[in-house]
Amino acid sequence: MNLTLNIAVDFDGTIVEDAYPKIGKPIIFAFDTIKKLQDKGHRVILWTYRKGKALDEAVAFCKENGITFYAVNMSFPEEEFDAAYSRKINADIFIDDRNIGGMKSWGEIYQEITGGAPPAHQMPKKKGWFKF
Repeated sequence: MNLTLNIAVDFDGTIVEDAYPKIGKPIIFAFDTIKKLQDKGHRVILWTYRKGKALDEAVAFCKENGITFYAVNMSFPEEEFDAAYSRKINADIFIDDRNIGGMKSWGEIYQEITGGAPPAHQMPKKKGWFKF
């Protein structure tokens, strides 16, 4: 059974290095992993503190790197946000650099979500005579 997950992903410190309000350098394998998760049918939501111009720049940066989000700072594209209420969204998984225990690598995130090995280009290189 394939289960479609709603996955909320933070931007600063998670997809890119934290340089707010500027856009930091992409974190290794972030875009590749998000694309693979989307290819598996998961809905990826950008969930970030950014708003206004800073948010528009982050969304455009992601689009330039091949990522179009299911929704941005909302649970689904048609959701209407009421500023009087919390902006907390409904997601099955939240990926954020502020997690207890810190940010896992994108390869570990992929394995945990899909139950499989990370994409081949994310596998660690084997070293030594016996290739362990």
